[in-house]
Amino acid sequence: MKTKSILFVPIVALSVVFSSFVEPPAVVKYKVDAKQSTLLWTGKKVTGQHHGTISIASGEFAAEGTLIKEGAFEINVASLTDSDITDPESNAKLVKHLKSDDFFGVEKYPTANFTLISVTPKSGNEYTIKGNLTIKGKTNEIEFPAVITTEGKSVIATAKITVDRSKYDIRYGSRTFFDNLGDKYIYDEFQLDLKLVGVPQAGA
Repeated sequence: MKTKSILFVPIVALSVVFSSFVEPPAVVKYKVDAKQSTLLWTGKKVTGQHHGTISIASGEFAAEGTLIKEGAFEINVASLTDSDITDPESNAKLVKHLKSDDFFGVEKYPTANFTLISVTPKSGNEYTIKGNLTIKGKTNEIEFPAVITTEGKSVIATAKITVDRSKYDIRYGSRTFFDNLGDKYIYDEFQLDLKLVGVPQAGA
């Protein structure tokens, strides 16, 4: 019994010493792969809904494993398309209206931006993302759940983000700003379905 006790103490001591030298995952800098990344939008009104795409223009972030530490992204709002209207003339009319000052005013504000504030682990690959979203020159803090995984050397984040357009002064058809719209009003909240693919920067 004494021999076991004598051996046990140094083994435990050595394991503590070696564990203190275990390095955490390295922080790696990533560049957003705009071709692999996707951003889908859905807007709803009383009588139906529309959906389409917007391009991710650029972005960079740093991650420790799947824990993103910091990041900023630019969204090319001027690239907005509609995917559900098959008639070319009607499709073009809607897209032109969405790009006008009634909605996103892309002539003056061709891009939107998101800057990360924090990423909080929840369970497994699930995280809570908090950041500042800027649309039409107005910035508001938003929070949303995301799933972050790795695939080879890439880090992939997917999320469903709900945005309240009234906070960005997008007033057209909004009951926040206008009364007596009947069934012509458009809901203030629209949804963004994001898939963000980051690849290590050169030398990372």
